[in-house]
Amino acid sequence: MSQQKSTHQKLTELATNYWWSWQPEVTSLFRAIDPERWSQLNHNPVMLLAEYPPEKLEERLTTQVLHSSIHWAYRRWQEYMESRETWGMTNAAILGQRPAAYFSAEFGLHESLPIYSGGLGVLAGDHLKSASDLGIPLVAVGLFYHEGYFSQQIDIEGWQRETYTEVSDKRIPMEPALGPDGKQCVIHVDTRSGKIYARVWKVNVGRIILHLLDTNIPENKDEDRHLTARLYGGDHRTRIRQEIMLGIGGVRALTALGYQPSVIHMNEGHSAFAPLEMIKMRMKEDGIPFDEALRETASMGVFTTHTPVPAGHDRFDAGLIDEHVGPLADELGLNRDAMMGLGRVDPQNHGESFCMTVLAFRLSRRANAVSSLHGVVSRRMWTGLWPWRSEEEMPIGHITNGVHVPTWLAQQMRVLYDRVLPQHWYLRTGEPDVWAGIEQITSGELWETHTSLKNRLLIYARGKLAQQARRRGESEQRAHDLSNALDPRVLTIGFARRFAPYKRADLVLRDLDMILKLINDVDRPVQFIFAGKAHPADQPGKQLIQRVYRVSQQPEFKNRVVVLEDYDINLARHLVQGVDVWLNNPRRPLEASGTSGQKVVLNGGLNCSILDGWWAEAYDGLNGFAIGNGRTHVNTDVQDERDMKSLYEVLKNEVIPIYYRHDADGLPQEWIQRMRRAIRTLGWRFNADRMVMDYVRNTYIPAAGGLSCHFSVQP
Repeated sequence: MSQQKSTHQKLTELATNYWWSWQPEVTSLFRAIDPERWSQLNHNPVMLLAEYPPEKLEERLTTQVLHSSIHWAYRRWQEYMESRETWGMTNAAILGQRPAAYFSAEFGLHESLPIYSGGLGVLAGDHLKSASDLGIPLVAVGLFYHEGYFSQQIDIEGWQRETYTEVSDKRIPMEPALGPDGKQCVIHVDTRSGKIYARVWKVNVGRIILHLLDTNIPENKDEDRHLTARLYGGDHRTRIRQEIMLGIGGVRALTALGYQPSVIHMNEGHSAFAPLEMIKMRMKEDGIPFDEALRETASMGVFTTHTPVPAGHDRFDAGLIDEHVGPLADELGLNRDAMMGLGRVDPQNHGESFCMTVLAFRLSRRANAVSSLHGVVSRRMWTGLWPWRSEEEMPIGHITNGVHVPTWLAQQMRVLYDRVLPQHWYLRTGEPDVWAGIEQITSGELWETHTSLKNRLLIYARGKLAQQARRRGESEQRAHDLSNALDPRVLTIGFARRFAPYKRADLVLRDLDMILKLINDVDRPVQFIFAGKAHPADQPGKQLIQRVYRVSQQPEFKNRVVVLEDYDINLARHLVQGVDVWLNNPRRPLEASGTSGQKVVLNGGLNCSILDGWWAEAYDGLNGFAIGNGRTHVNTDVQDERDMKSLYEVLKNEVIPIYYRHDADGLPQEWIQRMRRAIRTLGWRFNADRMVMDYVRNTYIPAAGGLSCHFSVQP
């Protein structure tokens, strides 16, 4: 008879599977053990339990009366893991024996695992969570950055400063991936300058396993031990070494662990070397020549491109390619020119560098952009790859991004949804009919819930502002003033994303006289919360942060325009769940998709956005607000001026009046109706369950079945 597990053992098992991170009741259990330490430990249950050995934990649980709740949570987790009644079992059975392999350079699962920088990583994390909920046979591959992405501080001059902190593999929800010999799996990749070794870790994401490769091991030279230290750090040499480890090393890790994937899904071009390793394996195992192995391997390739900016695609010179991919090219029977040709738009142009995106297109038969408009941009951008086709015939479709509903939906909103939506609705979020019940939510309860979430955001923001002021050495009086900044009665607009010039974080602040009139209006004031990081090497991005920060420090703007440091998943969660309006004003058509506004929708916030990315196919005139009419000017200065004026017009004539137009009960009925409409019309379309189901139907199943045609461009 098996011995019953202790409460400590049950909590430890829960802590080492990120399923808990999208279960609000389970997250609340960990928080209840020690709320203060939970916050200080960045919401990391492994670190929390390390401070509570069994006896101390039992005493704490008894005091907090948590035993029964823990047993309930553990049973729920077991039922979830053991269930075979899933969408995937019915619709993706072909992947059962040979799963889809999902490669990404970053994964944003939770703030306790800081191996993400922004939208690309969070999207990858949401992809895994929805694949788990849907029961899709999928395995994921990434890199373990033991210094993660940087922490951001903004100094007294408004300049971004970066710091890096060592992330111990023993203090996060991660464990060694064991090979057939029972030892941690270690693989290597050959280069002209020697072998690079990596050990493999295992991260449990519900039913999905994420494998992370880590080069910080004694077998490597110092240079290579630091290879996976930082996400997006280093020069071109560092980048290509990370990418051969992700692609070539990732396939070798899967092989060593016994996987035989039927689909290779490359999330951006960083992992485009993966199909080359698969081609080599086919040549050796089946005795077929390179061209045939390429055709067979490309038929199982799926490539998602996210970058509509030409400069955002990794390129390498011939020397770097030969040094790092040369040994594999030798095994493939490719000389230097043939290898370079795989990554060139024009294989015969010896002056062209090697592009990872081009390689990914060449080694996959299903390629997609991440929104309808991005599909148009991508087909136009890569016409040179298929010069015999018209632009409309380019083999690049689109699958619009979505967000994982249980991760981003506030618990208070979840209570409302549970009352009006069908039982277990959260397992069917990609179905339109499931969301019909949103219309049953009364105006009072929806507004009260939103107001509660807004108050929570403002309390959190005030605490961060006061903490930032003290760290910068500002007066205690200033810190005290900031602890009372931001008025819950005032229309609150949030802007949070990567500070890149094309995202134009300062657009709303370019006419300071105009914005002063808006924020200081006696009857209808407005306040702004900004957050976001610039890449360490992006000087124009850092200058944008500095400009916004300096405006926030001017006396007439203080407490109405604020900047919060160190944008991460936790800060994002507070913002998307609490703002009244989410502002997004990229220079069209450079926003591939954008998913932060989709998270806002779920929590009752409204979007005010340029008609770019996902919003271009989401806005219907009554479910939010549009900046401009979707047209662009060839002169960016003219475009910026036009968009700035349109932004002010929509704020003055639509957003502000509707927000402050209350009925006799003090409710902004027209605003609330837009909230309902946004949730009802957009909740099912722009969530990760729908997105993953689209990938399964349109790419994974055809790829696993060996069908060689491209999936059709969606209308």
